Amino acid sequence: MIDTHTHLYAEEFDEDRREAIQRALDKGVTKFYLPAIDSESHEKMLQLENEYPGQILSMMGLHPCYVKPESWEKELEIVKNYLDQRNFPAIGEIGIDLYWDKTTLDIQVKAFEQQIDWAIAMDLPIVIHTRESFDETFEVLERKKHPKLRGIFHCFSGNLEQAKHAIDLNFILGIGGVVTFKNGKIDQFLKEIPLDKIVLETDSPYLAPVPHRGKRNESSYLDLVAGKLVDIYGKDFSEIDKITTQNAKKIFSS
Repeated sequence: MIDTHTHLYAEEFDEDRREAIQRALDKGVTKFYLPAIDSESHEKMLQLENEYPGQILSMMGLHPCYVKPESWEKELEIVKNYLDQRNFPAIGEIGIDLYWDKTTLDIQVKAFEQQIDWAIAMDLPIVIHTRESFDETFEVLERKKHPKLRGIFHCFSGNLEQAKHAIDLNFILGIGGVVTFKNGKIDQFLKEIPLDKIVLETDSPYLAPVPHRGKRNESSYLDLVAGKLVDIYGKDFSEIDKITTQNAKKIFSS
């Protein structure tokens, strides 16, 4: 299995990071992709990548919640410098978040568009964060439509129509703990989405799947997400593992 989205460098893992990673490895997780947030966490993220070469891989990007009027342009400069210095598997996580702060929508859109431009120029996938902002996110993606524009709608929590729209735009869906929630709703229509349009993720330490909901999430719980897909698609665990792993490899290496 591949955890396509985990914040293993977060302070929530400071007490037992190595143990948490080992638990995931023991469960059959073979790779972990770390989304960037902002410059304050780059060093920890990249250091962790160095400690687990080939197993932990860092993305680069500016998270929409950290697009601040006083610093976003400087933060984007830092992102671009990293992208120019070395290879990354993706630009992320980027996007639009209107849950916490609607007043920064204009600069969130500018930051999102700039990073999309870089992804197209560098032929990299993007990993999209969208919260209470599907319409605004789709507007940007329609405007920026390009044969090389592709990636993952991370932590997908939209409806069937939005899922199909994302796929039509050459994106696949990152499915995590929300699929196990009784009020998550995506389990009600997910079977209508082809399995080759789905990757697994945890978004740990956030959004732990049932029965750990409300507690710290970790990558070893990825099997619980895959287990829910077993129920939804009526396929055995090994097939869910195989197909979603192939999907992740295709996105991050294409």
